[in-house]
Amino acid sequence: MKQSAIALLAACALATGCATPAYVSPVEVTRFVGNTPAFLGQGTINITSAAGDDADSLAFAVYADAVQQELQSLGYRVVTKNGGQVAIVDIDAYIEDGEGRRSPVGVGVGGGTGSYGSGVGVGVGINLNSLGGPPPESIERQLFVAIKSSEGGANLWEGRASMTATSNSDYASETAAAQRIVDALFEQFPGVSGETISVE
Repeated sequence: MKQSAIALLAACALATGCATPAYVSPVEVTRFVGNTPAFLGQGTINITSAAGDDADSLAFAVYADAVQQELQSLGYRVVTKNGGQVAIVDIDAYIEDGEGRRSPVGVGVGGGTGSYGSGVGVGVGINLNSLGGPPPESIERQLFVAIKSSEGGANLWEGRASMTATSNSDYASETAAAQRIVDALFEQFPGVSGETISVE
C-alpha cells in the first residue's frame, strides 16, 4: 500500500508539474577519433563496463542496452564476448539539491577508460518534496564510451556526453535519460575529432 501511494504521488508530480518548472539541458558531446577510422562501424563488437564498475547493476544495463542499439544501427554486429572490437561504457551521476549541494550517486568506483575516466551512477527517483516544498533536485549524468580493438592498443574512438535534468522532468527516468544521452553521443558518428557539440 505504501509503495502504491509513493508511485501515485510520483505520477502526479510528473503529470501535473511542480512549483518549479522542469529543466532539461542540451546534451554536451565531445568525441575523439583515432588514426584508423575505417575500422569503425563494422565487424563484431562486445560491450563491457569500465574496470571497477558494476556490470550487473540495473543502471549499467539500461545504458548498455541503449549503446547496443546505437552500435547495431551503425553497422556493428554486437556479440556477448570475444568481439573484434570492444565498447567500454562508463557512467557517472551527480545530484544537486535545491540549495546547491552537489553529491555523487554511485554503486562503485570506475577505472579510467581513456582521456576522461569516471565512475558509475545509478537511477535516481523523484523528489516528492518538490510538490510544494524545496526546489526539485538536479541530476547530472555523464556517459563515457571508448571503442578499441580487442587486441588492445589506442582507442579507435572515444566520446563523452553529459546532461542535466531536474527530478520533476521527463528525464528523471533513467531509461529516458539513457536513450537521450546515448543518441546524442553517437549522432553523426564518428563526429569531428576534438569538437564539442551541443545537442538539443
